[in-house]
Amino acid sequence: MEGLPTTIPLLLLRNIITSFFIHADKFLLNLGKRYRILNSLRYILVSTFFFLLQFFPSHENSKNNRDTNKKIPVVGNYPGDTGISRALAQLLWTMNDVPVSSRKYEVVRTLSEKVVNDNLSECHARLDEINVVVLSAAFSRTLLQLENRVAIVEDDSVHEIIEGSKGNFNKLSRVTRAVWYCFEAAWSRMGMSEVNRCGKSAEKLAAEVLWLAQKLAQCGNVEEAVERWGSANKLAWLALSAEPRLQCSLVKVSVFLLKQAKETGNDKEDDEGNRECQKQTKIKLLMSWLPLLCRATNGTDTPLLSFSEKAEVEKALEEIIEALSTEEQEQILALWLHHYVHCPTSDWPNLQDCYSRWCNSSRRLLILQ
Repeated sequence: MEGLPTTIPLLLLRNIITSFFIHADKFLLNLGKRYRILNSLRYILVSTFFFLLQFFPSHENSKNNRDTNKKIPVVGNYPGDTGISRALAQLLWTMNDVPVSSRKYEVVRTLSEKVVNDNLSECHARLDEINVVVLSAAFSRTLLQLENRVAIVEDDSVHEIIEGSKGNFNKLSRVTRAVWYCFEAAWSRMGMSEVNRCGKSAEKLAAEVLWLAQKLAQCGNVEEAVERWGSANKLAWLALSAEPRLQCSLVKVSVFLLKQAKETGNDKEDDEGNRECQKQTKIKLLMSWLPLLCRATNGTDTPLLSFSEKAEVEKALEEIIEALSTEEQEQILALWLHHYVHCPTSDWPNLQDCYSRWCNSSRRLLILQ
């Protein structure tokens, strides 16, 4: 598009490059079934691609990028200094750690919900604050765990590709083999060779992220969850190649927080700085998760969203986008168009009307100049 500002976030470029790689990888995968040498070439490209992305910045000034370098908080680092705050923190931390297959998981989940609801029922400012502070801390911790888990699953997939390709390298040149072993050594040094035996736990963590976001909304303080989910651009990028069931779980979180984001930043009593901050949060949310909405499958068991739910989300997306400036709308709609067109298995979200209205608005601005 003409006039695309030079300050477009690097996330847009990263998503487009990733999309190109995904299509190229599928093409090589199909050819590799017939030509073994192309199969080897694919393994080299996969390794190179993931290795280089470690050094590619994902978003300017992203708060989440700083957070991902931190260790996940341990159970002792709960906020607050009262018995009820410590109890709620312990319950939420324990919920992360107990396998969903355990019969004790539902006990912990039920107790957590009861404590939150009982705090709310008292209508006491201190208890309301405890709910918000502890739930926010749990949301941040669970989100970081989810990102780490998905990253390990993705790294495992690449490692399996590396291991499976060794037999094809006997026919390659010494130089090629040397380059390959350098990449393999680099992966090993970065800890990428660890075998993940708990891949399904990513779905569990995604479900807990959604539950925590819903509880924060119930407590009237979902803005931080929206901001942190929008800043989770690394997780959003990894989600594009995740298994369908996990993609569905992540879409459900994104859909819920998008609907929540639509309601923020509309209070005329807010100062200009706060409204601008909330607007930037919405932009990050769209830039990070709109590609997954376009590309996620319907899952393996049931449809991801009903027809009415899809229509509701499309309306929310349109309202968020059309509240932005013309240049900001261009960024979002350019990203949507790229992923929408290049995903043959999905026709959602359909923002064609929104795109047409933006074109009309841009056309009018040009005429008035």
